[in-house]
Amino acid sequence: MSEHLLPDAELLFATLKERMAPAIAYDARLVGVYSGGAWLADRLAAELDGEHPVGYIDVSFYRDDLATSGLKATVRSTQIPFSVQDAHIVLVDDVLFTGRSIRAAVNTLFDYGRPASVQLAVLVDRGGRELPIAADYVGAPLIVARELMLALDRHDDGTFVLTTEPWKAR
Repeated sequence: MSEHLLPDAELLFATLKERMAPAIAYDARLVGVYSGGAWLADRLAAELDGEHPVGYIDVSFYRDDLATSGLKATVRSTQIPFSVQDAHIVLVDDVLFTGRSIRAAVNTLFDYGRPASVQLAVLVDRGGRELPIAADYVGAPLIVARELMLALDRHDDGTFVLTTEPWKAR
């Protein structure tokens, strides 16, 4: 599937932001899952009304396939510069697929405290869940062949674009 057949990621971002705006707490903290979710969290924090501190999670060490697949080539450090304890958290990711990365993100988040609530915002929900995970806010559902990986990319000017590439087992 080429980029021109994929929906406009900027339009999906606008839809996601529109769906979140009236519903999230004015002081909700945004925690982006590296890397696409981190980019989205930064833009959402800048464009949504209210004060929304931003943190970032790398789920590499919490993945349930770590023993069989090893670490990704790029491991980043989790950075949560605010208290998670009793906070309203919105986890932000680019693509929701099996649910395993989100499970890992929740595990990571709880190492930092017990939030009052955790919601999930994703740009694209492509289905294919292997765990009972559902997003509270979705830019759009999108059907993508299982053998393709759908990812968010960011141009130098900060605009988003969706891309696909052949699926590589982690």
